[in-house]
Amino acid sequence: AQGVPARPYDGERIALTRAEVIMVPNVPPRGLTVRPLERADAEAIAAWRYEGPWDVYNFRPGELLSAEAGYQAVADETGTLVGFVCVGQEARVPGLAEAEGTVDIGVGMRPDLVGQGLGRAFGAAVLAHVAGWCGETPLRAAIQSWNQRSLRMARGLGFREVGSHRCVQDGSEVSYTVLVRPARAAAAAGS
Repeated sequence: AQGVPARPYDGERIALTRAEVIMVPNVPPRGLTVRPLERADAEAIAAWRYEGPWDVYNFRPGELLSAEAGYQAVADETGTLVGFVCVGQEARVPGLAEAEGTVDIGVGMRPDLVGQGLGRAFGAAVLAHVAGWCGETPLRAAIQSWNQRSLRMARGLGFREVGSHRCVQDGSEVSYTVLVRPARAAAAAGS
């Protein structure tokens, strides 16, 4: 990415500018909630099939997410599964070390909803939920560097690029852009 050093993220804290504080949504969109992941959710997610380059996000046969591993479901107002979220170790890509004082976050949205302009509302609902238990802790995400759509969504939700990470997955080298969403707007406004 332009202007971003190609170095691993070292956990350094960054502050939001006043303009960024204003653009970061603090209220979840109506209708989307995060709830416990049930086995039926995990089975549905395992059957999702993404097209084109996004097929790297398809699950292997027999691979299931679990609530015990930290996964939660994101549902609409009717209870229909629209995506999932995970935090902590499960959200970390292979070889990316834990950054003290930062919570790793990962998300996935149902393939038929991707590209429909729902990413920001989806992300805002997830961030509002995660903020309920991690408070002012900065959040870190690793997004495959070619995935400009997800990178735009993350930037729109207040994440900033802080470095890059490369690893081998399924026999291929994969490049990730590492982003951090600094401590919530209230803390940033005071700095």
